[in-house]
Amino acid sequence: MIDRAKPPVFDRLAALADPIRSRLLLVLERHELTVGELQAVLQLPQSTVSRHLKSLVEARWVTARGDGASNRYRMASRTLDSAARKLWQSVRDEVAGLAAAQRDGARIHGVLAERHTRSQAFFAGSAAQWDKLRAELFGERAELFALLGLLDPSATLGDLGCGAGHLSEAVAPFVGRVIAVDESSAMLKAARARLQQYENVELREGTIEKLPLGDRTLDIAVLSLVLHYVADPVLALAEARRVLAKNGRLLIVDMLEHDRAELVAEMGHVWPGFDAARVVSMLEEAGFTDIRLAPLPALPKAKGPTAFVAAARRS
Repeated sequence: MIDRAKPPVFDRLAALADPIRSRLLLVLERHELTVGELQAVLQLPQSTVSRHLKSLVEARWVTARGDGASNRYRMASRTLDSAARKLWQSVRDEVAGLAAAQRDGARIHGVLAERHTRSQAFFAGSAAQWDKLRAELFGERAELFALLGLLDPSATLGDLGCGAGHLSEAVAPFVGRVIAVDESSAMLKAARARLQQYENVELREGTIEKLPLGDRTLDIAVLSLVLHYVADPVLALAEARRVLAKNGRLLIVDMLEHDRAELVAEMGHVWPGFDAARVVSMLEEAGFTDIRLAPLPALPKAKGPTAFVAAARRS
């Protein structure tokens, strides 16, 4: 039975019959190039290069990838069947010895060097406004989200005081399981709507001082902008330690001590932030070790007090 999904061997042979197409394949075997770059390498008109590329694409020797207004072409090495690989190897050995192919190989270095020069010219001209351009393309501090890829993919993370679920949404794709806890039914409702697409997220109602979790349930516990609402922070930290596994990690994000009385009055804050030394002392009292604390840089549009991050380990 003939496999109609693959071009017959004669079609493959026909595509390689022209020396120009074989030279194109030899170049595209190692590099992904545009039509313009192939013109420079083979020293041929655009119409000639495009016509031969069309034949190679139709015979499935070459794949095309869109890149803005142009295409980039490369030999379809990964999808060739064994017969096509053997055929190409036979032709390749002959083509590589051609004087024209050797000149192509020499010119490719110049084409790639020019591409690098264009990239460097872009950065040289954009250095002064790179921060603005980068933010427009990828958003503010996109690299911080990328760092979530460092999380253990098998870890169970507790988002303690999850609110509307923003943190849980960010970490869910990177860990094995998320348990999000909050005592506000309204917040849990908002979080449930936000997190419904994630099957590895579980929502539970409960307080920070008495978590609805068994001993040593979590590998990572996070208290993000929660501690300043808690009447007894040491009790909350001790409870977080209880639900952490051996050598489990605690991460706290909160506000450094401030004099913004309106936040306490209008938003129900119990504490006007925390002095750094006080945070370290509370963590030690709750039984944590390996404590690190650092203030967070203020984002351009942020209007609140300076935040800090503290990390500690269950001893």
